[in-house]
Amino acid sequence: MSGVESPTKGSPDATAGGAAWVARRPELRLRGLLVGWTLAAAGLLTAALLLPGLRVDGVLGAFGVVAVIGILNALAVPVVAQIRLPFTILTGFLVVLFLDAAVLWIAAGVVGNSIVVDTFGWALAAALAAAAATLVFQIALGVNNDDTYSLRVIERMARRSGKQVHTDKPGIVFVEIDGLAYPVLQRALRDGHAPEMARWLAAGTHQLVEWETDLSSQTGASQAGILLGSNDDIPAFRWVEKETGTLMTCSAPGDCKEIERRHANGSGLLADGGTSRGNLLSGDAEEVILTVSRIKAERKANPGYRAFLSNGHNVTRAVALFFGEIVIELWAAARQRRRDVQPRGHRGGTYPFLRAAMCVFLRDLIVFSVISDMLRGRPAVYATLSGYDEVAHHSGLERHDTLETLRKLDKQLGRIARARRHAPRPYEIVVLSDHGQTQGATFKQRNGYALDDLVRRSIEARPVQSLLGGDENDTAVGLALEEARDARAEAAPTKRAKKRLDDQAVVVLGSGNLGLIYLMEERHRLTLEEIEARHPRLVPSLREHRHVGFVLVNSSDRGPVALGATGAHYLRENRVEGEDPLSGFSENAARHLVRTSGFEHAADLFVNSFYDQQVDEACAFEELISFHGGMGGSQTRPFILAPIGLPLPEQSIVGAASVHAVLSGWRALLNHGPPGR
Repeated sequence: MSGVESPTKGSPDATAGGAAWVARRPELRLRGLLVGWTLAAAGLLTAALLLPGLRVDGVLGAFGVVAVIGILNALAVPVVAQIRLPFTILTGFLVVLFLDAAVLWIAAGVVGNSIVVDTFGWALAAALAAAAATLVFQIALGVNNDDTYSLRVIERMARRSGKQVHTDKPGIVFVEIDGLAYPVLQRALRDGHAPEMARWLAAGTHQLVEWETDLSSQTGASQAGILLGSNDDIPAFRWVEKETGTLMTCSAPGDCKEIERRHANGSGLLADGGTSRGNLLSGDAEEVILTVSRIKAERKANPGYRAFLSNGHNVTRAVALFFGEIVIELWAAARQRRRDVQPRGHRGGTYPFLRAAMCVFLRDLIVFSVISDMLRGRPAVYATLSGYDEVAHHSGLERHDTLETLRKLDKQLGRIARARRHAPRPYEIVVLSDHGQTQGATFKQRNGYALDDLVRRSIEARPVQSLLGGDENDTAVGLALEEARDARAEAAPTKRAKKRLDDQAVVVLGSGNLGLIYLMEERHRLTLEEIEARHPRLVPSLREHRHVGFVLVNSSDRGPVALGATGAHYLRENRVEGEDPLSGFSENAARHLVRTSGFEHAADLFVNSFYDQQVDEACAFEELISFHGGMGGSQTRPFILAPIGLPLPEQSIVGAASVHAVLSGWRALLNHGPPGR
């Protein structure tokens, strides 16, 4: 264990009976200052070589300019942090970028002839170019001086806020890596793609366990269960409520708010002072950032955004990394095309920008917020990092750039662990995922037509409305853009128009490799017998398709039944006729199907794709080559990486509500100590 940075003492009551917890102030060491100063000067000199509007008088001049810039930034940070921006993110970025340029402009005047900047525009370009060059040097030399400086800034803000909580009772930080499957993490740990988590396991401070998702295996259902304790009646990422003819979506702010209203009972995982960072639902948190169900609060002058944006280093670094991530994506996509990698997903259009936003700006903002919460002593934090999930959808489950994204997220876990020693209370760190992913060429790539086309040719004189596309992660970026709206929208907010569905239509939805078909001619869920009488070709065309694993439908006589090409599994009777269509899926498949079939808003027909165990692949009904939402493969196999001192149940953890029970139990144990004490 020598030389290993342990993020936890391994025991929830490590401080309960011993010496009081004492936080250590972040210290800037002389060596670190000199290294950072040298790299910043090198970055400025590099920018001068690249930009004709910037001239620096030698190495000494660069050192002098960087010193003045550092002093000015130190003075500016607390001032900017107090500015209340009504539409924070976009305006904040622009304000701080211009402040960075202004600092360079002022520094040029202070140091005389050591630096010449022709115009303010060149000052802005120089600030970005110097930041980018400094980052390149840091990466090339393996140097990272950012943590100490950022920690000092965050710690100072926490102290000045007057809201620091000093206590010996441990807090807990939950970091969710969206979409990372247990077997993928195992291989990443073995192959060096997650060195921070590997060190924790090697040090004996943590243990890794698997849990099994419900159906559906997607963030909306999983986070409802984990954060609120219930995900009942969430059959998929999108579903139809036939009695009102409306569409519900797990990423729409209004729908997330409604989901939380239906499931919250005051005992959310983050109740009593917790914070939510980057989640779909708040879990009864006191404070939120980028939390979809509380978007209205996001439009206000959120102090969490101000703290991040007040540090000019955060902004210029994020902008430089943002464009760097776009270059990485374009290069990775070109390499896949050149090598004819299959399956290959769509990677054009706005996706490179969405990826850069998820993997740089949102990641850095969320990690900064988590560390800020720790240095304020918040009792519980739940944060979602979605970069891996986003890249895997388009690049593939374990492709080179996907695993590189995971490595960068793993590095952020190290930052969070190192911040623990400076917090005003001890912290336990738990890493988990909400679901995994499964890979394979899409249904349309395999057949030349989509699920809605198959339904269209099998249905009797009904228009088919298809909603098979969409990216669940674009909402987080949309929330950031929402912050850029004019503040006048607060005075007269416009409500999102609910999607109204034609009562004569057939609605086909996709949630990874789970398809949902709603026959809107009746307001109730149609039975197998009703469907066969009205649309006799529909069920046979679905169940006999070679890329369909099973069709779930409710029989009026025999209850829910899973139909395959050569057999049927009558779930209520636990009886199989012919070949069992659920063989090859989870041993709990029947249990999950019975539960989902009982939902009030269950689809008339659920269609799950095939799953090939030999090559570990299935196919999505959306155009994503790695996906989740249904059953088959590692999409239903997320993980929990937990401190050794936090007890795990002896039986397997099945269902997100079971995860909620475990995590809530840990919060209670940390707050109150073991029973009998």
